[in-house]
Amino acid sequence: MKTTRAVPIGIGHYLPARVVENAEFEAKIETSDEWIRSRSGIERRHFAAEGELTSDLAIHAAKDALKHAGIAATDIDAIVLATSTPDQTFPSTATKVQAALGMTTGFAFDVQAVCAGFPYALATANAMIVAGQAKRILVIGAETFSRIMDWTDRTTSVLFGDGAGALIIEAQECDGTNADRGILSAELKSDGRYKDILYVDGGVSSTQTTGVLRMEGREVFKHAVAKLAEVGESALEKVGLHGDDVDWIVPHQANLRIIKKTAQIMGVPMERVVVTVQDHGNTSAASIPLALSVAVKRGQVKQGDLLLTEAIGGGLAWGAVVLRW
Repeated sequence: MKTTRAVPIGIGHYLPARVVENAEFEAKIETSDEWIRSRSGIERRHFAAEGELTSDLAIHAAKDALKHAGIAATDIDAIVLATSTPDQTFPSTATKVQAALGMTTGFAFDVQAVCAGFPYALATANAMIVAGQAKRILVIGAETFSRIMDWTDRTTSVLFGDGAGALIIEAQECDGTNADRGILSAELKSDGRYKDILYVDGGVSSTQTTGVLRMEGREVFKHAVAKLAEVGESALEKVGLHGDDVDWIVPHQANLRIIKKTAQIMGVPMERVVVTVQDHGNTSAASIPLALSVAVKRGQVKQGDLLLTEAIGGGLAWGAVVLRW
């Protein structure tokens, strides 16, 4: 039976010019390149320049994706932007991107699910396409986490970076099988009981300050491995697929140990896992589209490949999307 799928037609990314190697932290806090690499796999990350906003990163990534797709911004019906570091409390960062791209029609809004933001945004965009509310949607993940770091905390400040990734999906009529191109399934989860193991200690209603990131690393690691493997397998099972069918896992790039352990549980060798965490650090909602864009542009991911994307972040919120490129 014919069905409407949200099929990827373009991908892009942007990284700020400033590259921060692990060695930079050695003069500021009690840490070392070896300590950071051994615990996270991170070697370097990018930081936004003074005055460079989350919307600026998103605009660059969006333009890159539009160029890759060979379409104009006026061909887009909607923008769904995942971020937990917006330019302002309101308006949404997505509407600033919309204006910068010259879109005067359609609609744009933000989604906030921290590091799980991109699966949430992609699932939302997919639902709108399947429902017929939009035909072509620009889905963006963009973050400037360098703005919410406690630079005296060696356990968190070395882990995060800034960046943006953008994916364009389009409504296409497909056969309705798991051999179709496009988004095949999505699985979203959250559990607010664990809100205190990863959070920012500020906010509009609570402290009227931005706040900084706080994390209980061991607890987050424990939950991340179990929940990512479970949600990934569940998303695959929805469409009669298993780990053996996956060509590439494109995971949230938070920690190399989490990535390796999750892949091991799912029975997927690391040769089939896209890894960019060493160069970007944890870019939160940007990490999946950023990694996917890198993988597509270096010829790693090819049309027809089955992809599993998965992420977990504060909330706790986590999710997975299965799509065929």
